[in-house]
Amino acid sequence: MIKANDITRKSWINYDKNSDFPIQNIPFGVFKTKEEKVHIGTIIGETVISLSKLEELGYFKSTDLKHNVFQHNNLNLFLKQGKKIWRQVRDSLAILFDANNQELQKNKEHQKIILYRIKDVINIKPVEIGDYTDFYSSKDHAMNVGKMFRDPDNALLPNWLHLPVGYHGRSSSIVISGVDIQRPSGQILPKGEKIPIFSKSKLLDFEVEMGFITGDGKDLGQSISTNEAEDYIFGLCLFNDWSARDIQKFEYVPLGPFLGKSFASSISPWIITLDALEHFRIKGEKQIPEVTEYLKYEGKKNYDINLEVILKTEQGNSTKISESNFKYMYWNMCQQLAHHTINGCNIKAGDLMASGTISGPTKKEYGSMLELSWGGTKELKLKNGEIRKFLLDNDTVIIRGFCVDKNIRIGFGEVANTIKG
Repeated sequence: MIKANDITRKSWINYDKNSDFPIQNIPFGVFKTKEEKVHIGTIIGETVISLSKLEELGYFKSTDLKHNVFQHNNLNLFLKQGKKIWRQVRDSLAILFDANNQELQKNKEHQKIILYRIKDVINIKPVEIGDYTDFYSSKDHAMNVGKMFRDPDNALLPNWLHLPVGYHGRSSSIVISGVDIQRPSGQILPKGEKIPIFSKSKLLDFEVEMGFITGDGKDLGQSISTNEAEDYIFGLCLFNDWSARDIQKFEYVPLGPFLGKSFASSISPWIITLDALEHFRIKGEKQIPEVTEYLKYEGKKNYDINLEVILKTEQGNSTKISESNFKYMYWNMCQQLAHHTINGCNIKAGDLMASGTISGPTKKEYGSMLELSWGGTKELKLKNGEIRKFLLDNDTVIIRGFCVDKNIRIGFGEVANTIKG
């Protein structure tokens, strides 16, 4: 039993029952105050908690946390501590903020320097991301793309059912929620033409994804098995892998995505630990044909995470345009990590791996404008009467994620970014 996951636990910090961040969540992030001071933190309800100050004041003495791990501008040193320490710290926080614990609850002086209202802080990127890998692991999405651009009767490429397809992306252009996205430029081949033009992208798109953050892996030359993978996965965040479809279409043969992807990807600010999602494990789709030995696994490795996409126009009108779920992943995170390292590739604390676009079997569950407009052949009508096929300047894309049942809700908050021309 993970102590922090006790669904009967109450906190002395008040929060709404529909909050994404109950005491059973305890995610990790980084924020700065109005005085520009940077803190590593967590959140309960709408109260942001400085782990940097808790550490300074000696509240982690019951754990094996190394000295001054939270006195930095990112989570990377904490990620290097490993799963045992991650769990100890999260459990100690659950106990500290339990309604029955008086230690900090009665210490008003400490509370003044530890607790912040959410409106008084600014989240910053929680991890210094070393390497970033994007997978392509939703079968429904891969099928849709194959039907649109290849043979509808043979939508999946020959390798797709045998391994988690992926590519190495650009970590330096990953930004946090709230950062504006500049519409990229590149070479585009107009329909019916043979010579490309240089232009801003006219087919800008979002992609609903989840990302996972790793701790330190093994040395170069060694691999991580599916059975070991969860020991190296710290937690998850929402991920929007922005895509310039017209730039990508002309450039991607023969080496794959480049300028059509590297201009921006965005993440939500709070990293939700794998431990916090334990209650929402679910079986994945039966994999046929049988996978290669190193990709076999035991137990429930998928997660029931609801995903919503809201498109907000320049005038402030909002329309929910997609509802998907992380449970639709054909290749799970353990298989992705095992495949990533089977050749001896090493991973480091702070590496990010994204799921690829997550689409479900019905139209309302499609995870990109490419699918929602079926390659631009169909119109998507918004609540205010406006029409979209792809994204316009000053559109804001908001992705939200949460797990919920009759007992508990564990949420991810949101990743929201506005497109600028």
